[in-house]
Order: sequence, then C-alpha cells, then structure tokens
Amino acid sequence: MKIVKFLVVFLIINFGGLALGRWLMDNGPSSQWYLDLNKAPWTPPGWVFGVAWTTIMICFSIYLAFLFKDYNSRYLRLLFSIQVLLNVIWNYLFFNLHQVSLGLLVIGALTLVLFYFFFKYRIDSIKYIRYLLLPYMIWLCIATSLNAYILLYN
Repeated sequence: MKIVKFLVVFLIINFGGLALGRWLMDNGPSSQWYLDLNKAPWTPPGWVFGVAWTTIMICFSIYLAFLFKDYNSRYLRLLFSIQVLLNVIWNYLFFNLHQVSLGLLVIGALTLVLFYFFFKYRIDSIKYIRYLLLPYMIWLCIATSLNAYILLYN
C-alpha cells in the first residue's frame, strides 16, 4: 500500500511540474522565436514531445515510488527537488527568456542528476526498476543535443 501512495504523490508532482513548465514557457514551440530558429535536423515532430514526456513521467514516477519506499531520506528528497526545479526552470529560461546558453547549462545539470540517480541507486531491491530511468536519460541526451545545436548554429 505504501508504494501506491508514493506512486500517486510522484505522479502528481511530476505531471504538476510538467504543467508548470508548460505554463512558464509562454507559447513555447509555437512561438515565432522558436519557429525562426535553425533547429537540428534530428528535431522530432511536435507530437513526439507530449508522448515522450508522458511516458517519461509515468516511468520516472514508478521508479521513484520504489526508490522512496525503501530509501526515503532527506538527501534523496533534496536530489529529487533539484531535478524538479531544473526540469521546470529550463522551459522558462529557454522558451520565455530565450536564454539558450543558460538553458544548456540547466539541461546539462538535469541530465547529470538523472544519470546520478541511475548509477548511485542500483541497490538490489531496485536493481531492475532503475531501468525505468532509461527513457528519461535518452530523452535528456536528445534534448541536450537539440539545445546545443540551437546555441551553436543560431
């Protein structure tokens, strides 16, 4: 029963963070600023972003529920909070303020935090559950490369 409570809490926090990030990015991908950018040839079509983030947050929430069930600590809560903050603030920096360089630093830090989760918490009880982080890790690598391309070629 404890795992279900954690899952519900993390689904609410993670999808709430996505909603807040979406709200903070103003018009985001449909803004004239973004449409005028020279984007990477591997930039996925717009619908992929919604599918990717939905999948990522479901997988991440399941992972977190199992992790926090056994290893809930002040440090882990802080690490998770940093992840949420970095994830939300990137939208505002990149899409609203057009701070591509700062956005790259933030998404790079977010990527490091996720990789840290993956390699730090490989304890027996979640040895296989941690593979639920792979969609998020892969997406962040793609997103970081897209952000870097925009920085370099605009």
